[in-house]
Amino acid sequence: MSSPDVIAFRWLRSGDDTFAAMLSAIDAARASIEFESYIYTASPLGERFRDALIRASRRGVRVQVLIDSFGSITLSDNFWGPLRKAGGEMRWFNPLTLRRFNIRNHRKLLICDEKLAFIGGFNVAPEWQGDGVTRGWRDLGLQINGPLAQELSSSFDDMFARAEFRHKRFIRLRKRPAKHQRSDLAGELLLSGPGRGRSPLKLALRMDLVRARTAQIIAAYFLPPLRLRSALIQVARRGGRVQLILPGKSDVPLMQLAARSLYQRLLRAGVEIYEYQPQILHTKLVIADNIVYAGSSNLDTRSLNINYELLVRLTNEPVVAEARDIFAEHLSLSHQVHRMLWRKSRTLWNKLRERLAYLFFARLDPYVARRQWNALP
Repeated sequence: MSSPDVIAFRWLRSGDDTFAAMLSAIDAARASIEFESYIYTASPLGERFRDALIRASRRGVRVQVLIDSFGSITLSDNFWGPLRKAGGEMRWFNPLTLRRFNIRNHRKLLICDEKLAFIGGFNVAPEWQGDGVTRGWRDLGLQINGPLAQELSSSFDDMFARAEFRHKRFIRLRKRPAKHQRSDLAGELLLSGPGRGRSPLKLALRMDLVRARTAQIIAAYFLPPLRLRSALIQVARRGGRVQLILPGKSDVPLMQLAARSLYQRLLRAGVEIYEYQPQILHTKLVIADNIVYAGSSNLDTRSLNINYELLVRLTNEPVVAEARDIFAEHLSLSHQVHRMLWRKSRTLWNKLRERLAYLFFARLDPYVARRQWNALP
């Protein structure tokens, strides 16, 4: 017989699987739907989701939609007219303005009836349709049943209430109790955002990596802060094994250059680096010994210091075991970066471009975001 924890968490390994499960959950919802996305396009997929939300609203379900205004800059507000007409609510997070364009909501979240939730890296756009091998970007989702879904619902309420960004003190993600007290220890919700002091995401990741004997990481955008990089290097130096799967193909080539500026130091310390080959890699997964992290956050400066993000930290053995299988599947489709071959391949021009990209993402981007945040009233 399956344990309750196995039922509570289900990995979704492809866009096709994830979207099918999400649409089915929307059609089955009876009381409430809370939907949050960074990128949403007016594509056939976007229309399918909107139409499912309209049907839910018409049958009496309370529907709330929160879309980031920068991530979905190509999406017209008129797209949501039919949903509003059907009684649904839709808000743009941080309506676009030059004064605060750098502060973004990067979370992806669907919660139905406060009982069933979906998190991960999938946005609602055609790029994510497919299996991530023969077609479509490679990504990962997680379906959550039970008390943790209630905590996610509470975090959605906070974001929805602060969407208009009218005043700094109203848009901080406050630490507050969930609508219902969580009764299980299978998962922990970690939230981050600007102006909240030290990031809970960074603190948890660092604490687990400091104690880890093994670390397996898949990251679409990899530019961790110095302390996290040091923690990874120390795992390798004390005889542990660190494996990184990073993009061989990226939708943000400049970020790929920035990540590659770190390769030589990591390889010299004994870290294994692999690059995923078939499609653009967008997966976010961290496994440290018997702990796994999944959600919207990448391991880069923007996700860990600037964006609003969420991760769940899970310790359930079957869930972690399947995460290792997911890592192995990615690994089988990746090419290893060998230290000496990498070193010989680097020209002065390569190094210069990588260094400039690193400075842009690790220094300039956080500086602009910090200035914009501090300038808010």
